[in-house]
Amino acid sequence: MTPSARLAAAINLLTEMEAAPRRPADATANSFFRARRFIGGGDRRAISAIVWDVLRHWRRAGWLIEQAGGEATPRLRVAAGQILSGSRFGDVAQAFVEGRFAPGALSRDERRVIETLAADKKDQAAMPRAVRLEVPDWLLPSLEATFGDALESELAAMDGEATLDLRVNTLRCNREEARQALAKDGLRPELTALSPWGLRLPGRQPVTACAAFKDGLVEIQDEGSQLVVAMLGARPDMRVLDYCAGAGGKTLAIAMMMQNRGHIVACDVSVPRLDGAVKRLRRAGIHNAERHLLVPGDKWAKRRAGSFDRVLVDAPCTGTGTWRRNPDARVRIVEDDLRELTVKQAEILDRAAALVRPGGRLVYATCSILNDENRDQITAFLSRHPAFALALPDAEEVPQAFAASSMLSLTPAQNGTDGFFAAILERKE
Repeated sequence: MTPSARLAAAINLLTEMEAAPRRPADATANSFFRARRFIGGGDRRAISAIVWDVLRHWRRAGWLIEQAGGEATPRLRVAAGQILSGSRFGDVAQAFVEGRFAPGALSRDERRVIETLAADKKDQAAMPRAVRLEVPDWLLPSLEATFGDALESELAAMDGEATLDLRVNTLRCNREEARQALAKDGLRPELTALSPWGLRLPGRQPVTACAAFKDGLVEIQDEGSQLVVAMLGARPDMRVLDYCAGAGGKTLAIAMMMQNRGHIVACDVSVPRLDGAVKRLRRAGIHNAERHLLVPGDKWAKRRAGSFDRVLVDAPCTGTGTWRRNPDARVRIVEDDLRELTVKQAEILDRAAALVRPGGRLVYATCSILNDENRDQITAFLSRHPAFALALPDAEEVPQAFAASSMLSLTPAQNGTDGFFAAILERKE
């Protein structure tokens, strides 16, 4: 595809995203490219890079376009994104040309706005702080309470492109063997600094097409998520519950820690998510896990009260820790989301606590960076459940830097991972 054709496709993809504002951008992109299988892999990555760059600068670009007297349409957002990324006006105007697979020439009003941006890019000192930091106005106080003076550096790290982290399946190979297998497909990952199972690649890479992935040697999993599993401390002789298992990403890692022995139950309220775990479990060679669908009125939990050595609650959350890879989530989140999620998190924690045996452990985790969903939830839980107390990690896989803390807090700025939180709670009686 020509540069103009890529811009036209990016504008069309953004238009579809704006038509479904509550749908995750990656879901819309997947549907967009499935309907256009003629677009090759390199072009898909280039188009996605244009769109994701626009999403990362959504509020700033919108403000600048408005200050220049324009309307923030997908066309102007893409054009402005090129300017803000360092392109010259002439190069941008040249890419906006007429043609069957081109975006069409800039209108007089569009040229005026883009020329204004290219000339001075407007004085960003007047930009409201929430706009400059790319967060909703209502969320700024919570973020300030969480990070204090470090807020700007923390959110600046969210503007970068996320790495692609892999977890080596030690049931099949070690890290060096996995690296060699990936190298056969032209991928050369580095070892992760914190996770003993992790490999890291820059940006978007076609990992799922590699033999190493198809043969179950590696799984896609952020290093921070791997560390959450390490905090659980699951062992081969244990009964373990992955209470909000989804498609089984952490279930796979737990089974690996347990050396494919013991017993794991992966629970979720979604049939499609649990069904999605089947293929992954089979590919990884895991046979110590079963799935259970949680439904209203289910007596399953009551019959298994106090029977699990370890319970992982990977709670539904705002996903603010994943903004590097899901920049559209900054735009989609609304105040009611946080309010409803914190209530749901507390309810899930209370139900999961009843499943932990005396002496067993409950690990609560989110991919959020907000105190509201993390430390505040733990404080409230402990006030409701005096039989539980915070406990230190007991697994050798936990990095030394985190071994002396009962809570794990990770951010892109501090750790180079997605934002994650985990707390270890032990039942005393």
